[in-house]
Amino acid sequence: MNPPFRIGNGYDIHRLVPERALILGGVTIPHSLGLLGHSDADVLTHAIMDALLGALSLGDIGHYFPPDDPRWAGADSVMLLTQVRQLVAERGWQVGNVDTVVVAERPKLKPHIPAMQARLAAALQVTPAQVGVKATTNERLGPVGREEGIAAYAVALLTPVRS
Repeated sequence: MNPPFRIGNGYDIHRLVPERALILGGVTIPHSLGLLGHSDADVLTHAIMDALLGALSLGDIGHYFPPDDPRWAGADSVMLLTQVRQLVAERGWQVGNVDTVVVAERPKLKPHIPAMQARLAAALQVTPAQVGVKATTNERLGPVGREEGIAAYAVALLTPVRS
């Protein structure tokens, strides 16, 4: 018998660098720095993908989208999230909700949260009310506090698909 739900968590961090777009939750946010990575380096979306994969013990995003594979160079992480959601659905599960935290000193993310929720919800085939996005700072502590990077945490709840 399948359990009534599965829970997974995810985490990601990327370095901030000049001359890169800052993309979080599939939304391009005006800022002088962007995140460095093989794909678009969207830490929020990456944390959600790891949470979904972890809920079903399917490994992590590096297994499905290796950073040394040229197919994923510059990839839109929301497109990758759509593929992960499909893996979840193929195994008989659906997203109940996700809850996330983005940790960044700057820029202020609050004005962008509704757009992030809408973009992520569309990829997950849920309503924006099922996608929690919160933003906080690291109180100037550590690499995120020194504005060297941005981190994100995510928790995902999966429920069985009802026939």
